[in-house]
Amino acid sequence: MCGRFGSCFLPRDIWRMFHLRTEPEDEPAWLPSWNLCPMQEAPVVLGAVHDGAPRRVELLRWGFVPRWAKDPKETRRPINARAEAVAKSGVFRDAFARRRCLVPAGVFYEWQRTPGQRQKQPYAIARADGRPTALAGLWEVWRAPDDTRQLRTFTIVTTNANEDIMFLHHRMPVIIEEVDWGVWLGEEPGSARDLLRPSPNGMLHSWPISTRVNSPANNGAELLRPLALVGTGL
Repeated sequence: MCGRFGSCFLPRDIWRMFHLRTEPEDEPAWLPSWNLCPMQEAPVVLGAVHDGAPRRVELLRWGFVPRWAKDPKETRRPINARAEAVAKSGVFRDAFARRRCLVPAGVFYEWQRTPGQRQKQPYAIARADGRPTALAGLWEVWRAPDDTRQLRTFTIVTTNANEDIMFLHHRMPVIIEEVDWGVWLGEEPGSARDLLRPSPNGMLHSWPISTRVNSPANNGAELLRPLALVGTGL
């Protein structure tokens, strides 16, 4: 599962990382977030699989609303989609075929239950090489029946956890390597289904952090400070 992540990038960071053709506005369209929660908006990279338009970044809300939903308020909004089911699921099938996206993330979080402790222990998880991750996502546009409003949403695809984080959770987000971005976004030939696999063992590292991350009101780089250093001033 992936229920919280950090998208700690300014527009120019994403334009540079994902080789986008258009330049961002002088004023940032969003601020970095180290504690992005479901139902919040996040920058998402879209590609040509949908409409042939150039690779681009847009703000979408986390929590997938199918286009056929009658009322988003009464519809389940999954934040994750199981890789094993996306090609056949009535909720995700069309999005997997036509609206795949990349979700830039510097870090994501999981929680471990510790004997004797009332609260679960949060962990930050990132690439061991220090590079940002591109999580596999699916996106959709819901339009009101009277066409007066629309809602653009996304979900993060998950698969079985690798050995790096299996002690925390049995699921992990699918991470798309840069060499495969074009295939996932529909810009190059290839099988998107073949990319729905766990990351290689040794690619990720994790460390315990403060329970401050549990509250969406807390948002800053200090959330990533290893638990052993919290309160030390380091």
